[in-house]
Amino acid sequence: MSGVDEESQVLSEDTGSDGERMVPVGEAIRYRKRAQGAEKTAASLEEEIRQLRASNELLSDELREVRMEQELTSRLSAAGACDIEAAVVIAKARMERSDEDDIDEVVSQLRKEKSYLFESERGGSISRRTSGVKGAQGGERRVLEARAKQAAESGSRRDLHEYMRAKRSGI
Repeated sequence: MSGVDEESQVLSEDTGSDGERMVPVGEAIRYRKRAQGAEKTAASLEEEIRQLRASNELLSDELREVRMEQELTSRLSAAGACDIEAAVVIAKARMERSDEDDIDEVVSQLRKEKSYLFESERGGSISRRTSGVKGAQGGERRVLEARAKQAAESGSRRDLHEYMRAKRSGI
């Protein structure tokens, strides 16, 4: 036991700031190991911080792009774009080329140069009713019922054709 006590009592040659302080060697080794462990931990944490900052920057760029695309979509639909996907792609390409951030300016320029992408330049709305979708109105419905009844009672092909023609034309 005396050998162990002697080793733990051996003083290192480390001196403090005043030049008089001596520390046991075992304690100095423990301090050195703890300091090296703390330096490794600090280095790994710094690397993790660097990676998180890079990831944060990428996510911020993606978020900015998604917000810009949503804004473009809403502005283009408000301007009456028929093919919103194509208009968004063209507008994004123009914004990237010219480094222009004014969405309204890009939309108005696109409306002037690519008028075929917008409804008003095409002669009206895309969702207008077709002649085959007209709703049956009171008098027209009675005429159609009368022709159907006449075709059923007579059994004549001519009456059946008249009924079918009236039904197709939306009478």
